[in-house]
Amino acid sequence: MKTKIRFVIAFVLISAAAAGQSVVKIEGTVSNASGAVVYLQEFRDKIFYTVDSALVKDGHFGFSSSLSLPEVYGLTLNKEKSPVFLFLDAGDTSVKVALDSASNYKNTRITGSLASDLYEKYKTAGRNFKIDVFIRENPNSIVSMYLLYRNFAYRLEPAQIREYLALLNPSLQESVYGKNLESYQVTLEKVKIGEKAPDFTLADTEDKPVKLSDHFGKYILLDFWAAWCGPCRKENPNVVEAYQKYKEKGFDVFGVSLDRTKEAWLKAIEKDKLTWTHVSDLIYWKSAPAALYGVRAIPANFLISPEGIIIAKNLRGEDLQHKLAEIFGGAPASTASGNDE
Repeated sequence: MKTKIRFVIAFVLISAAAAGQSVVKIEGTVSNASGAVVYLQEFRDKIFYTVDSALVKDGHFGFSSSLSLPEVYGLTLNKEKSPVFLFLDAGDTSVKVALDSASNYKNTRITGSLASDLYEKYKTAGRNFKIDVFIRENPNSIVSMYLLYRNFAYRLEPAQIREYLALLNPSLQESVYGKNLESYQVTLEKVKIGEKAPDFTLADTEDKPVKLSDHFGKYILLDFWAAWCGPCRKENPNVVEAYQKYKEKGFDVFGVSLDRTKEAWLKAIEKDKLTWTHVSDLIYWKSAPAALYGVRAIPANFLISPEGIIIAKNLRGEDLQHKLAEIFGGAPASTASGNDE
């Protein structure tokens, strides 16, 4: 019987390795959370999906799971709350986590994962961070692939994405992230400055279908945002100020929400005094217009001419005010928000 059990265990481990998986031991501590559950989540196409869970006993929790490596994972006490990121590269076998249950996990400490250390280095780099330099210095790390895919691709031209992908280890280029970036380049070509804005129809706040192109004839700011997005809410006063100043001169805003619930969406519209057209399919990052326009981070926007041509992208703070002053004349409005990332 013992021989049989050993054979079964060996078979499981060999099968995991053949599937590009490794058994990773994750041990952690968390205070003031006995009886709570820690969820281990895997990042897939901008969304975290739960793959395992562990009960907190006497302040301790643990996983010993077969995980795909390299990959991006997350740990959270609440599946409705963003997790703390856990980056695992090939070869990682044992990771320890001191999980901070307060303040959005910001004081969490991870040891045993060089990739997570590298991600912390990125977070402290500030505005001087250069993604191309980072990739050249770390071509084999999942962190380089993730940052290019999630945090920088939407700011880059297709040629730059191709250039930076080529710097990465071939195995990362062939990963799901690499394949997604290949197709993403096709989308970006369709929404370049100078291209016709792709049209779509979506339900408004009263569940009535609204077509983007029906609003052409004015300068339209196609604005992607969400009630749950802090930077979006911080930018909203700036958009409101621009709208009030230029709406009589031929400027309009068309808001597309990436919210999940209608209640949160409507509440944010009212609180932020967003008095223009709003639409949403209420399916978060699976939003059809977001995919159509290659939106991978919000806030994001596209300034569209009266003829329906994209003439600028991702205008925030002073950049939006100066562009509208250039179009309509007069001094730029004073920005009503900061312009932090």
